[in-house]
Amino acid sequence: MPHIVHAGRQLCRTVWKKTSRKGARMLMFFSTEERKMEVERWLRGMEDVRKLNLTDIVIVSFGKSGRTWLRVMLSRVYQLMHGLPERYLMGFDNYHHMNRSVPRIFFTHDNYIKDYTGHRDSKVDFYDKKVALLARDPRDVAVSQFFQWQYRMKPNKKLLNRYPEEGRDVSVFDFVMDPDAGLPKIIAFMNLWAREAPKLKGFMLVRYEDLRSNPAGTMEALLEFLDTPATKDQIAEAVEFGSYENMKKMEQKQVFWLSGGRMVPKDRDNPNTYKVRRAKVGGYRDYFDDSQVEQIDALVDNTLSPYFGYGSASGDAD
Repeated sequence: MPHIVHAGRQLCRTVWKKTSRKGARMLMFFSTEERKMEVERWLRGMEDVRKLNLTDIVIVSFGKSGRTWLRVMLSRVYQLMHGLPERYLMGFDNYHHMNRSVPRIFFTHDNYIKDYTGHRDSKVDFYDKKVALLARDPRDVAVSQFFQWQYRMKPNKKLLNRYPEEGRDVSVFDFVMDPDAGLPKIIAFMNLWAREAPKLKGFMLVRYEDLRSNPAGTMEALLEFLDTPATKDQIAEAVEFGSYENMKKMEQKQVFWLSGGRMVPKDRDNPNTYKVRRAKVGGYRDYFDDSQVEQIDALVDNTLSPYFGYGSASGDAD
């Protein structure tokens, strides 16, 4: 029964957060849209700081870097360890409330904390935490973000995070090269984390490409970092549970309760509207001509920190 009780609390908290943000917008009826966005970002940042202060571990990623896949595999490991319900996807502290042996893990895209604390040029807010940074080749991230923007992103989120507004006709190349939405934004995010990583209490880089090529070994290392080592059998089952084919099936069947729109396709007949879309390493090349690929690769080579190992020679498609 503890999972039922916590599910109710989680639902109430979600409703309260959304209601409070809508209430703030109503109170600011005569304010500019920009000011409303600033206040909403501040409120979201305040909630994220609350979680950050309570958490045991932080898993940071830029959107579309494979976070849902990783969350599903981690969820399965802890389900197997502690007999937790299969249909509950791991959130911030829901598993911890079901079993105190499970750490509170704060999954964040690190979008709003700086709007609350004002720390835009450092990660000082994270210095006393253990952080795992989930990174993916920013070229693949940018293309995946394009389809997220086009098919899945809510109009308010587009405004909130300065993506092209609803209904705009933007090519995938223009989106990827857009400083506010594409590669430059992703690269700046990754570079700041690479620069600040040595200042953290603990840090681990988890590359999406390593998860794809060696999921069991990468998961084993991550679970050691989380101080919750698992057996090889548990990890193997979690990897199978999080396979591309099974993830697609679970999304189609809406397996996970209380996951919001995270694991629900917007149009079952359009593969580009699924959360689990392609999972292809180096797939960005499929959307551009040779000249465009050359420009995109040059931007990565010239501006992304070598810390991540994503040069143009490393983006081979699998």
